[in-house]
Parts: sequence; structure tokens; C-alpha cells
Amino acid sequence: MSQNIEHQNVKELHEQKVTWKGWLSLLFLVVCFSGVFAHSDSFLRAFDLTALLGQFGHAEGAKVSLQGTGGSGAREAFVLALTMAPTTMIAQGLIEVCQHLGALTAAGKLFQPFFRVLLGVPGVVGLAFVSSFTSSDVGAFMTKNMADEKLITDDHRTIFAAYQYAGSATINNTIGSGAALLPITLLPVGIIIGLIIVVKFIGANIVRFYLVWHHRRHPEAE
Repeated sequence: MSQNIEHQNVKELHEQKVTWKGWLSLLFLVVCFSGVFAHSDSFLRAFDLTALLGQFGHAEGAKVSLQGTGGSGAREAFVLALTMAPTTMIAQGLIEVCQHLGALTAAGKLFQPFFRVLLGVPGVVGLAFVSSFTSSDVGAFMTKNMADEKLITDDHRTIFAAYQYAGSATINNTIGSGAALLPITLLPVGIIIGLIIVVKFIGANIVRFYLVWHHRRHPEAE
């Protein structure tokens, strides 16, 4: 049944035409979610998702923090979880508008050959792939939406979730959480991020080939 859904989605994708609005909205989402202008000093930073979200909380010198004085606990965890709401809300709004303009159709056609070979999933996951570099929340939200709308099968979701889960938000977490280790690392940060991405692909393909083996061993479960 999953193969029938996949073939139907691919057929519908090839039949759909992408207008200039679709390509433009796709470009906007890629720029917005990829973080390429996150540290830019020009007006282009206005197109970055993190810049649109802004920062708030208690200022400590040059840093902005929501952590209370004297330590951490359940309250800090709750506030941290609360900060995810604006991220998913604005991402959902941007995705809905751009999807109406044809961004997902354009992403499917553009990324189809790439993801079909490397992960065995449809090209429509391209936007979630780009967003997962900087935000695990947006990537997870988009993957769930695609599964709910039957744009990807259960196997596709499992494979792509395996890719996202390991080393999630690769760029932000490597530069942010790993900032203390970067000065003593022997490799440039670009190579480190590249190695993480390669290992993520390897892990996802292990899950991919396991699913192929499982379906061959248990064809009655199809």
C-alpha cells in the first residue's frame, strides 16, 4: 500500500506545473530556514527566521537569557519549552502561505533526484531538510504535516526522522552548544558540520535498508 501511495504522489508531482510564484516562494523558504543570513549585517538578515523571531528575556551584558537567578529547575524548563511556540507558529504561517503559492511542488521537483538516491524519500522533504540545519522543531513539524497530508509514507517518515534525530539542528547546536569546544578542535567548523551531516545520512540509510529487509521478511505486513 505504501508503494501505491508513493507512485501516486510521484505521478501527481510530475503532472503539476510550477509557476514563478512557486519557485520564488521556495527560494524564500530556503533562505528563511537555512540560516544563511543569520549573521549578516545587511538588510538580508530580515529574511532569516531567527531574526524574525527576535530575542527577549533578561539582559545580561550582551547576552539575552530566560534563565532565572540562582540555578535551574522545572520553571526554566517550562519557559524554554514555551519559547518553541513562536517558532512553530511563524513557521507554520510561512509554510502555509508558500505552500499555497506552490513552494512544496517546486521543492518536490527540485529535490526529487537528490533525496531519491541518498535517502530513498520524495523530494518534497527538501524544505524540512533545509530547516533541520538550524531548527529541529520546524523540521519535525514539517515532517509531521507531510505525513498527515499523505505526501510521504510511514517508511519515508521513519527514514527521514532517523536523519533528523541524530545531530538535530546541526549548525545551531554545533556553533551554539559546542562553542566551548570549537577553539580547541583540530578541524575547521565547516568540516565538523560536514562530518555530522555525512554520519546523519549513514544512520538514515541504515534505517532505510532495515525497512527494506523487514518488508521482504514480512510481506504480509504490507
